[in-house]
Amino acid sequence: MPPTILIAEDHDDNRELIRLLLAKANYTVREARNGQECLDLARENPPDLIVVDLSMPGLDGWEVFKELKADSLTAHIPCIACTAHTEQDRARALQSGFSDFVGKPFRTEEFLRTVKRLVSK
Repeated sequence: MPPTILIAEDHDDNRELIRLLLAKANYTVREARNGQECLDLARENPPDLIVVDLSMPGLDGWEVFKELKADSLTAHIPCIACTAHTEQDRARALQSGFSDFVGKPFRTEEFLRTVKRLVSK
């Protein structure tokens, strides 16, 4: 059974791009359009990895991550922070405990290597 990756991204085009890349790489992909949906899906059936957009309206990626790590059911799941605000958010995300950080736009090969590394642990 291939690893399951949950994408939390509010922009349809970005979510679709990430879904297609991951599906082509033979991962099972689940999608959340906002932070609350991400939390609900992660708690309902914990994935092997979560890719979280930091800049979502409502419950943003920072809050999602905080809640995931506070819940014993989801605390173990590696999370990749994903955002276009690379300069200001990279250090903060890694210091906050995210497993890795990917800036948008990202290089496909680099993104897939990061995913593979985290689901292989």
